[in-house]
Amino acid sequence: MNKKYQVIYADPPWKYNFSPSKISSVDRYYDTISLEKLKCLQVPSEDNSVLFLWVIAPKLLEGLDLLKSWGFQYKTNAVWDKDRVGMGYWFLGQHELLLVGTKGKFSPPKAKWRVSSIYVENTRKHAKKPDYFRDLILRSYRNESKIELFSRQKTDGWDCWGNEVESDIELGFKNENDK
Repeated sequence: MNKKYQVIYADPPWKYNFSPSKISSVDRYYDTISLEKLKCLQVPSEDNSVLFLWVIAPKLLEGLDLLKSWGFQYKTNAVWDKDRVGMGYWFLGQHELLLVGTKGKFSPPKAKWRVSSIYVENTRKHAKKPDYFRDLILRSYRNESKIELFSRQKTDGWDCWGNEVESDIELGFKNENDK
């Protein structure tokens, strides 16, 4: 891993241990990864960088833990209101969170690119995030190097890494015993 990035956008394939059957499990849509293995990902971030990390409500603590283990300090979050009720065990989920963390010195976007912390858009394909957020980040940080981790598609202005696209960079996982 040689190239490093100032802007990291990630939608990890969180592993769930509470699905009562494979039918309702996310594993039928894509391969998932445990929190411990996610924490071992060698994230190609610059010393001064920002991480935008997707997490759903039941995975909030894991998301904060992952953000910290990748070397970022939590700053804030935004909410994607899916405008329809989904599945859930305590509440029927209708939103996802986009956590924001920084490493070193990294400035928030200029005032003209600051938007409401709540964005409403209907869901589409399972786990497909609105293009709105990726586009907003791209506009806010035009000159910074950007990568989307766990990407499912190529997007202009972004390098990508994932098992569903031709990746622009090779990443590995540190040995979990090295921690």
